[in-house]
Amino acid sequence: MPKHGQKSMAFLKRARKVIPHGVNSNFRYNGDATPVVAHAKGAYVYDFDGKRYIDYRLGYGPIILGHAHPYVNQRVQQAIEGGVTFAATQEYEVRVAERIVEMCPGVEMVRLSNSGSEATMHAIRLARAYTGRDKILKFEGCYHGGHDHVLWSTASGKLEETGDRHHPRAYKQSLGIPEILRNLIEVAPWNDIEILGDILEEKGEEIAAIILEPILGNGAALMPQLAFLQFLREQCDRYGIVLIFDEVKTGFRIAPGGAGEYFGVLPDLSTFAKALGNGYPIAAIGGKQEIMMHIGPGKVFHGGTYAGNVVATAAADATLELMQAGKVFPQIEKTGSMLMQGIEEILSRYGIPHRLHGTPGMFGITFMEENPLDWRDLHKADWELYEDIVAVMRERGVMPTSDGFEPFFLSAAHTEADVAETLEAFEAGVKQVLVKQN
Repeated sequence: MPKHGQKSMAFLKRARKVIPHGVNSNFRYNGDATPVVAHAKGAYVYDFDGKRYIDYRLGYGPIILGHAHPYVNQRVQQAIEGGVTFAATQEYEVRVAERIVEMCPGVEMVRLSNSGSEATMHAIRLARAYTGRDKILKFEGCYHGGHDHVLWSTASGKLEETGDRHHPRAYKQSLGIPEILRNLIEVAPWNDIEILGDILEEKGEEIAAIILEPILGNGAALMPQLAFLQFLREQCDRYGIVLIFDEVKTGFRIAPGGAGEYFGVLPDLSTFAKALGNGYPIAAIGGKQEIMMHIGPGKVFHGGTYAGNVVATAAADATLELMQAGKVFPQIEKTGSMLMQGIEEILSRYGIPHRLHGTPGMFGITFMEENPLDWRDLHKADWELYEDIVAVMRERGVMPTSDGFEPFFLSAAHTEADVAETLEAFEAGVKQVLVKQN
C-alpha cells in the first residue's frame, strides 16, 4: 500500500493515541495505510498533505450525490434553524417516510432509525414478534450490522471454520458474543436453492425471518440468481417466514426503489440506510402495514432519542427529492457503465481472467476463470493481484477500497473525466503487476 505523506501520517499517529487503532470502525483499519481525510467535495477526498483522490469508497456507500452536496447541506442548514431534536414528530420525518413509500414497491409503512445496525436489529425483533418464533436464517458472506444476533459468518469469516457446504456452521465474528445465541441462528450458502430447500424442509416452521443482502455488499457485489430470490419468496410464504431484504447498501443505490424494483421480488420488510441520507446518519425499516403495526407500546419496542432528528431527515428529504426528480441515477448509470466497460476492455486486452459483478452504482471485480456463485467461491479469486493493482491506483490518486470484497461505489458527482483518469490508473496497475510477475 502507498505510504502516507508526513502530515497525514502525523495525524494518524495522533488519532491512535486516543482512539483504539485510530479508527471508530474496525472496517476502516488498514495498518499504516489506514485512510485519513482532511476534507472532501464532490467525487474527491483530500488527505492532510493536500493529495486529492477520486473516491470510490464513498464512506462504504452512503455518498450517492457527492461529498458535501450543496443542495443537501443548504436544506440541512435551513432546517436546523428551527431546532434539531424534539421528542415529537416533525415535518421532515413524515416527508421522508412518504417518499420511501412512494419510491419502494411493497413498502407501506416506515419507521426511522440512526444506523443500518439499528434497522436490522429492530426488523429481526419485529419478525420474531409477528411470527412468535425465535430463530432467524442468514446467508454466508452477508453482513447485517454489529449486533450479536447477526454477527455470524459474514464476509470476513474464516472459510475453514464454516464447515461443509451442505452442513454449514455459523462462524462467530467477534469476541464477546454469547455462545448461547448460536441456538437462534441458521446459516446457509447464498444463492444455493438446493441447500436452502433442505434446511427449510427440516426447520422452516421454526424460523421467524430470513434476512439477506440482495447483492453481496461485502462480497464483491455478487449478483443473486433471480430464481434464488423467487424461491426465497415462495418458501417464506409456504412456511410463514418474514423475508427481510437488508438494503443498507443497495437501497437508493442500485435503483430508486432498491432491490424490490430492480429484481421484481418483494420482501415483507426492508432495511435502508447509507445512500438514504447522502452521508448523514439515518436508517429506516419499511414493509407491509400488517407487520409494521406490531410496533408500538405494549407490543414491539422500537425507539431512539435521535431517530427522525431534523438534521438527518432534512438531508434524506433533499436526497430523495433529487432522486425522484431524475437527477441522480442517469449520471451514475452513464459513468458507472463506462468504468465497468473500460475495466473489462483492459483486462481482456491483457489476457487476465476476470469477472465483473454488480450494477453501475456498485460493482466488484474478481480475478478468476469461473463466475463465482457465492461467498465460498470468492476465496478462489486472486486477491493479491487485486490488491497490487489497487496499490498503484492509490499512488496515482484513485481510491477504491484495497479489500476487493468491498465494491467500487459511484456517485452522481463522478464525471467522464474521472472515469478516464481511473482507467489510466487501473491500466498502469495492470502493467506494473505484469512486469512484476515476469
